[in-house]
Amino acid sequence: FIEGTTMGAAADANGNYTIANVPSGSVTISASVIGYEKARQTINLTGSTTVNFALEASAIELSALEVFASRATRETPVAYTNIEKEDMNLRLASRDIPMVLNTTPSVYATPTGGGAGDARVNVRGFDQRNVAIMINGVPVNDMENAWVYWSNWDGVGDATSSIQMQRGLSAVNLATPSIGGTMNIITDPAANDRGGFFKQEIGEWGFMKTTVGFNTGMIGNKFAFNGTLVKKSGDGFYGATWTDASAFYFGSSYQMNKNNRFEFYALGAPQRHGQNLYMQNIAVYDEDFARDLEDYDEEAIYKVTITGPPDDLDTTITGEFIEFGRDFNQNWSKVSSSYKGKQYWAMYSEKDGEDRYDSGFLNERENFFNKPQVNLNWYHTLNNQMRLSSTVYWSGGHGGGTGTYGSVYTSDANDSLGGDDHKYYYGPSPWYRDWDTTIAMNAADADTFYVDKSAIIKRDKESIGILRNSRNNQWTLGAISKLNYDFGEDLKFTAGVDWRTAEIDHFREVRDLLGGSYFNYDGSEYDVALTTLPGNTFMAIDTTKTMENYQKGLGDKIAYHFTNTVDWLGFFGQAEYKTGPLSAFGMFGWSKIAYTYTNHFKSADTVKVVEPTPTGLDTITIADPNEDKLESNPPAIHTSQFKGGVSYQLSNTVSLFANYGKIQKPPIFDFVVDDYAGVTNANPVAETFKSYEFGMHLTDPRGLLNVTANYYNTVWDDRNINVGVVSGEDEGLVSLRGVDSRHSGFELEAAFQPSSFYRIDFAGSFGKWIYTDDVVGIYRPDMGAAAFDTLTFYIEDIKIGDAPQYQTALAISVFPIKGLTTQLVVKSYANYYANWDPFSRTDEGDRQQSWRIPDYNLLDFHATFDLPISFGSIKLQFFAHVFNLLDEKYIQDALDNSAYNSWDQDHDADDAEVFFGLPKSMNFGLNVRF
Repeated sequence: FIEGTTMGAAADANGNYTIANVPSGSVTISASVIGYEKARQTINLTGSTTVNFALEASAIELSALEVFASRATRETPVAYTNIEKEDMNLRLASRDIPMVLNTTPSVYATPTGGGAGDARVNVRGFDQRNVAIMINGVPVNDMENAWVYWSNWDGVGDATSSIQMQRGLSAVNLATPSIGGTMNIITDPAANDRGGFFKQEIGEWGFMKTTVGFNTGMIGNKFAFNGTLVKKSGDGFYGATWTDASAFYFGSSYQMNKNNRFEFYALGAPQRHGQNLYMQNIAVYDEDFARDLEDYDEEAIYKVTITGPPDDLDTTITGEFIEFGRDFNQNWSKVSSSYKGKQYWAMYSEKDGEDRYDSGFLNERENFFNKPQVNLNWYHTLNNQMRLSSTVYWSGGHGGGTGTYGSVYTSDANDSLGGDDHKYYYGPSPWYRDWDTTIAMNAADADTFYVDKSAIIKRDKESIGILRNSRNNQWTLGAISKLNYDFGEDLKFTAGVDWRTAEIDHFREVRDLLGGSYFNYDGSEYDVALTTLPGNTFMAIDTTKTMENYQKGLGDKIAYHFTNTVDWLGFFGQAEYKTGPLSAFGMFGWSKIAYTYTNHFKSADTVKVVEPTPTGLDTITIADPNEDKLESNPPAIHTSQFKGGVSYQLSNTVSLFANYGKIQKPPIFDFVVDDYAGVTNANPVAETFKSYEFGMHLTDPRGLLNVTANYYNTVWDDRNINVGVVSGEDEGLVSLRGVDSRHSGFELEAAFQPSSFYRIDFAGSFGKWIYTDDVVGIYRPDMGAAAFDTLTFYIEDIKIGDAPQYQTALAISVFPIKGLTTQLVVKSYANYYANWDPFSRTDEGDRQQSWRIPDYNLLDFHATFDLPISFGSIKLQFFAHVFNLLDEKYIQDALDNSAYNSWDQDHDADDAEVFFGLPKSMNFGLNVRF
């Protein structure tokens, strides 16, 4: 095509093309096809002229950061998809980062309950605990449970240069289990051309976002600096899912000399947002939608029937669930604006005695967190054969989430406590928190109050139900170093070390006293003088102490206080061999992990004290003066992994690849240490993943079409799960060490661009994910005592839920005029089974599949337009997005046989609790570049 115009043509099968009516003069002609380097020629056109192009296959030159982060290229024998900066700008629209990956095979991401940053992603049927999330080569999965909280990385999407989603084993050479895949995020390099941008966005439900970015460019061929600042707010679709967030990203590069370069990255996203964490029965959101489902029992819908003569009416109540609308959120309720109670929370700085977010309501569930991360990278060239790449990083984390503690009034769907004939609480579902009644109770003088049918005696102005913060204060310090050695053109070797240590402080504290003056908690540690009473094991409290020692105010710790540590050390070595059309790699890794646990509230029930009260002395239980300290048994858990692959270039257009791996995954903290019970699980067993995969890359000889197809098969053996159970009068743990599953499937990805005017992209995946065997659990009574019984869980051949096993995405991009890009994306999801609890399958006769979610299709529209006006170096771009263009009603997340919202527990629609997908919404704005 002729640059600067809309004139162009597609080459035919022989490479011939004709562009007619081109004005004479100097013109630049560009030729581009998928998989080849773009070429251009400038000529002085005076008449009919022939211009020939010979294009070369793309040779991707990775930056030092991309090499350090183990990014895959065409020759790497793994399945991967690149999401470039242009794709992010076109499709993300300030949603959580995983949402841009829904056009990738076998990747399913949802915003769950719609709270900002509460998204989750599933890859090949594995949740994100088994997907390695890396930012600039540094793992960011939680060190205790491997989860990822996307609210912590809210501003990263604006500073991202590209995302590579490697599915399956991946080419990452860290000894980090990533069997579902590896999401590799690379931020903007600091060596960009000098300039910047200002972007303003607005959207549905009060959404507003301002983003500013700048680049210094190279200064004196030595130094470059860039940064991004973000401010975001909004009300959210679901009730009280507001957000108040900001984010920052800074990057710098310093070329000390030709052999040494340093890079510095710092990012963070301090934020608060209201949450919607509780799924509901389908009828609570939409009764008509529920009735239209063939397997939804209409008897579950709440109904009042009045029969009989006027003087002798008979009222019959059936069903349980009342429609409250698609925007219903159980995690908030209105409160009288006359309530002026203050709140306490902290993200590095304390907010003591703050007003609540909105005077008209209270969030039961709010998340507040700030998790900054700082990296210092050093790239050192030792000689022509050896290069050393290292990073030292620190990640913090202060904040937590809210909830209720103690006794809080809860009303049913009819705004009352109701009767005894209902399954949940005392009336029809859904219930909600009655803040005003709770506040009045807490503010009252001493009396007896009935909450949830329990009699509670309270003192004057004593709060017996409050809002609490569950805090998670943490820090991680780590270092990764890789040495690359080239034995020659054909053979390269990489060896490295990965070290991490983390400390996590868990505790609860008083957030809002809800009308009272204090909360009485007698399980904390107290600064009291203790003496042993002769003849028994009781201890007496110093008589100078009073009951005020147990009165807790804003910010005081209650319930629990743990400190957990995680220490990780890994080594790895990788060899790469390339000769002619053959490329191969093999990687071996070894790691060890160790956990410790300290309970600062010690173990209650071991020490008795005497408490002075206004009426005399009461004997109560307080904490043991000696802290409980535990460590994993054995002290260090060792694991190993091997993976390798080969790629063969059959021709200029066809290449084949295959890989295999066997990976041991160390058990997460929660399987090794039960920090609530204060017990360890002796000799925990590492989980094992075995996987193989093969596929092909195909490029059309004309360069118009690119296709990647692959088949994968992954076996997950000895999955570790602990669950608390009740058997008779005993409470205990069930340890499962043989939960085996198989994840297999076919994936296809294609891109077709016959001209510069349109492009078609397709992604499809068709999986089969099932549990392969029944499993026997070892029951340990009294939370860790010797095993005395076993339980069998019947899960063989039951399909794994939580993500659609069939999904396709078709993106049609059209470039009708210069500067305008439009894209229509059609996504289809099928064979989607609700998530389910393996521990619920204790009946050998219950082998029914979990509820199958209705198939659904979504249509999204995106557009960017470079406005044909400029002010010097200032350029303007308008962008717009419409999600769920046809306003489809669909279910995006579901849990089978809900313990709280099911009707008759037979695995059909009336027994599932769900999140509906969001309705049609728009986002648009203006980007000013300079």
